[in-house]
Amino acid sequence: MLGRLAKLVPRSAPVILLVLTLAAVSGFAAVSHLVSRYNANQQARGRKLYAQGQSAAAAGRYVDAIEAFRAALTCDPTNSQYQLSLARALRDSNDPRLLDEAESYLVALWQRAPQDAAVNLALARVAAHRGSIDDATRYYHNAMYGAWNSDPDANRNRARVELIQFLLAQKASAQAESEIMALATALPPDPASHLQAAQLFTQAHDYAGALSQYEEVLRLSPDNTAALAGAGEAAYRSGNYPAAQRYLHAAANVNPQDAEARQLLATTDLVLSANPFHSHVSDAERNRRITAAFVQAENRLTECAQQTGVDLKAAATSPASPLLSLQSRWTATNPDLAHLRSPGETDLPDAVMDVVFQIEQQTASICGQPQGFDLALLLISQKREALSQ
Repeated sequence: MLGRLAKLVPRSAPVILLVLTLAAVSGFAAVSHLVSRYNANQQARGRKLYAQGQSAAAAGRYVDAIEAFRAALTCDPTNSQYQLSLARALRDSNDPRLLDEAESYLVALWQRAPQDAAVNLALARVAAHRGSIDDATRYYHNAMYGAWNSDPDANRNRARVELIQFLLAQKASAQAESEIMALATALPPDPASHLQAAQLFTQAHDYAGALSQYEEVLRLSPDNTAALAGAGEAAYRSGNYPAAQRYLHAAANVNPQDAEARQLLATTDLVLSANPFHSHVSDAERNRRITAAFVQAENRLTECAQQTGVDLKAAATSPASPLLSLQSRWTATNPDLAHLRSPGETDLPDAVMDVVFQIEQQTASICGQPQGFDLALLLISQKREALSQ
């Protein structure tokens, strides 16, 4: 009996081994199926939570968005899109305590894909939140020249515009102007793009650059009312009053409700009609303008003295008001007006106008910005070289 059993065992061992192997394979398959189903369920849950987070972020509910994105990440911890969205929500929550966490997610993403433009843009915005010009500039540049998933040219322009606006807000005018120039050289032939560049030049106080861009808009779209008014203002600010008059007149005709354009046009007309230095003005007209300016300067001086309680007829006291000194200069120069027509008095027009300009500049600093004729004389004093052409 024992011998017969011994003979049977070796024969049944392969069968037993096969049975055990099949059982193990079936068990592994079942476990693998369960794991796959669990992972699929987790990923589906993660996608649902991610969609909730996106909706919350779009509505500005960043606390809810952060919670949803965190939960989505627990379902799919290696999902880079979830990490990026969580970092953005942490950053945009405007809670400075969360910036470090946002940056840690973004740096980890950047280390895996340094050329990813979206990640670099997100890091640039973190740096901008902190007011770090160097870091923001570096990451914005990385974003501009990085890899975009779609529409790279438009995205690069938007990133540069965002950098420019950040630099302007930080009063980094020189850096902002450099970026605006780079932007302007790569613009498509599109009025809206050139209009935006012109407005950025204006914010940087580069009025010549702004005028050039406004003129490009008008070349593409001659009836663009915003460009007409903008070109007029840019020419006015840069001292190009003939161009300012032309553009502002057109802007006021196209849009009579534009009070600012009409006010600038009125001042421009006064500047051009009062300027004695224009090369095409006759001697008689030049002398008339000088005399009118000299009389107006005394009126401005008198008004400013009354406003500040200074008696211009009183003897100089210590400390003496600068208005008294200006009155003395005006009085000493007044007799020279009779000699304006003398051929030998070639320097006299400049000497008389120097007194006018000193009065207008000093009274502006003491009594505030003038209006009307006085404002025109002040502008002539500031843009004298340009107005001599």
